[in-house]
Amino acid sequence: MNKVLNPIPPRRSQYGVDPGFVKKRMAEYPEMKAIYLRELFPELPQVIFPGENGLDKVRQAVHKELEKVDMSMIGPEDSVNICASHHGFTLGGGEPYAELLKAIKDVIEEKTGTKNIRLRAGVGLRFRETEEYIKSFGLDEYFDGQAKGVAPVDEGIPIETEIGTLYGLKSIYDADWIVHAHNSDVREVHFHRQVDRAVKPFAMSYARIDTRSTYHHNLGPRGANFTARAIFSSDFVQSKFAFTAILEMSPLGIIGVDADNDLYSLNDRITVSGCQNYGKVMTLLGEIDECIVGLDFPCPVPYVFAGGVIYANFVGANVDLFDLDNPLPPYTWYTEAFYDSKGKPLFKETPPPNPAIKMVVHNYAWAGYPSAFFSEHIPTIVVGEEQANLFREDPQNLSYMKHSVIAESLDAAMAFAYRGTGTDKVIVFDGAAGGINVSKSLYELLKVKAPEVKTRVDEKLFPKWLKQRGINPEELNKKNEKCR
Repeated sequence: MNKVLNPIPPRRSQYGVDPGFVKKRMAEYPEMKAIYLRELFPELPQVIFPGENGLDKVRQAVHKELEKVDMSMIGPEDSVNICASHHGFTLGGGEPYAELLKAIKDVIEEKTGTKNIRLRAGVGLRFRETEEYIKSFGLDEYFDGQAKGVAPVDEGIPIETEIGTLYGLKSIYDADWIVHAHNSDVREVHFHRQVDRAVKPFAMSYARIDTRSTYHHNLGPRGANFTARAIFSSDFVQSKFAFTAILEMSPLGIIGVDADNDLYSLNDRITVSGCQNYGKVMTLLGEIDECIVGLDFPCPVPYVFAGGVIYANFVGANVDLFDLDNPLPPYTWYTEAFYDSKGKPLFKETPPPNPAIKMVVHNYAWAGYPSAFFSEHIPTIVVGEEQANLFREDPQNLSYMKHSVIAESLDAAMAFAYRGTGTDKVIVFDGAAGGINVSKSLYELLKVKAPEVKTRVDEKLFPKWLKQRGINPEELNKKNEKCR
């Protein structure tokens, strides 16, 4: 078995406790080992980051990929907004996404002659988060003072679509042209279900809160994916859209950069790679019979990472989230409404949160995102009064601590979890690159289960997932080759 992989270090933020508060990481325990994803699935694609000269390789990939993109519509006096999303800054520590944004700016300037290139970085419910990233990665200086974090409560702009008037953010569209800079990490597959993943930010990071809330609340994830497509396909957005460039992700890290003037073609490509690569890891995690979960990553509770998969997806791993025959996942804001005051589902069709999770040890995770659902449904231990107070004082998490207990230290929390659950299987969501930090017993279980999961996904699930989304891989490959 392997030594543990280094977890992502704590990050200073108004949404988390001071990094100095985190005295011990869960990966430090002697019973913890790393299971490499390539041990489990050797066919996973090679990565350019992390690795030697990883940031240089990201930049080189951007330059090479943008050679094939048409930028002739952009004049030397035109203004361009490079539109980003906050989630990209949680991948690989954030540097690769920042490098993507910088390289896009450089190539646009080189190919078109314009110097009026701005950064507009959208965010969800932590309204100041992208401002922190902009300063942390020096993007304010790189964009000559024209880098701006935008929030869903900022001034809106009406966008006439085929389904009526929806609202984008005015500052996203205040340039002659927009460039969509994103990533293919499946992340919130419990929300979007790997449908129009590349289009989603047009109804999320780039939209007013009244429009983006139709996605989370009014219609539910399955019924609301079309709002992003309606906005993107509108005459207004199409009149400004230049191209898309994304970090192409796998559970192991960044495998390249993909860019296209045709967002829907790019969307099909990342749908295929997401189902194929992330589908195996998520299906394998669904094979875990019992475990203690450790949260130990600089992100809100549902977004902490293990093996490229976020905790919110593990909460739903008892259901195949890629299978569109399953109408409801265990967790979304939409399905949260389907519980009564005692925490019982109102409809039998609502799946319970993953019963394999016996207890959660919250060693380090941010506030700023509604997370009370998790502590209400899964026994949770929060390490330290400082972190507990952070959640008590967070308007979006006023009841998180009502359903949690507090431990003075991580050692005390782990001792309680072992005794209380009776299991020694532990999985840590700490962002370790290339694998997952797990206990010895869980390591052995995953090794045994992986071969059967690989066969099941390759031969049965993957073809089904693509068919549900109307994608024929052979026809897509022919189309891509013709474009290239």
